Amino acid sequence: MNKIILILSILSLINCSDLISQIDENTTQKTSVNNGKIKVLNFGTFHMGSTTDANSIPFDINDKKNQADAKAIAKLIAEFEPTIICVEVPREKNEELNKEYQKYLVNPSKVSTYSGEIGLVAFEVGRISKVARLEGIDYEMSYNYNIGSEIVNSIDSTTLKKFYANPFVSMPELSTVNPATLSLLEKLKINNSQKYLDFLITINADLLTHIGTEKGYEGADEAAKFYKRNLRIYSNLNRIHATKDDRIFILSGGSHAAFLKEFMERSPKYELVNTLNYLK
Repeated sequence: MNKIILILSILSLINCSDLISQIDENTTQKTSVNNGKIKVLNFGTFHMGSTTDANSIPFDINDKKNQADAKAIAKLIAEFEPTIICVEVPREKNEELNKEYQKYLVNPSKVSTYSGEIGLVAFEVGRISKVARLEGIDYEMSYNYNIGSEIVNSIDSTTLKKFYANPFVSMPELSTVNPATLSLLEKLKINNSQKYLDFLITINADLLTHIGTEKGYEGADEAAKFYKRNLRIYSNLNRIHATKDDRIFILSGGSHAAFLKEFMERSPKYELVNTLNYLK
């Protein structure tokens, strides 16, 4: 099945009012006090500008209301008071990233559309929080979303058909609504709910393990590439010098945020704060 069509059709099923009422219950990010760990606000978003991702949500970055809504989201996030901001830009493009960021700091009245959500949200969070520079932690690596349509699947097509017939069977709180009626805040609350983050890992990687030829592991091998990419993103985060006094804000696409959340929940170094506490 074409994954682009699948994802876009799935998004049309989201009932924001029902889901948001259950988000706090479904999100189980544990916190502790004075444990010496570095606090992290791990924030998942859809890409607000052009993207090579197989799925996207329409968002006009030049629309004045969208720009105002993004700035309002940045103001909410800035209440976390980050000292380090990480974004989905390859490390080797850090110089380019920070040149654009410095331009924005000089003239914040001119909205930056650099990489969509990075210019609209991360730059403004940085300005409000007086963060001197941003850190790119992405690692670009492609994999084949559509391997299932290119080979004869001899492993487990039954599970795939059952899942695609009702992707949200584990989330009965979701029902039909027009996604065009959702505000940016409502969309981002959904993006950062626990069950939706789990769903992103399932559909972007884990389901591929059900795909393969009689003697091959084609689906699993593609899923491994996506795991590898996210592990390298996490490794890039770990390259940044940070102490227990730092507070890290990470802005990335939802599937990357989902993986980072999994990694950091087990980390001896980081402590996740509840992202949804900053989306009220």
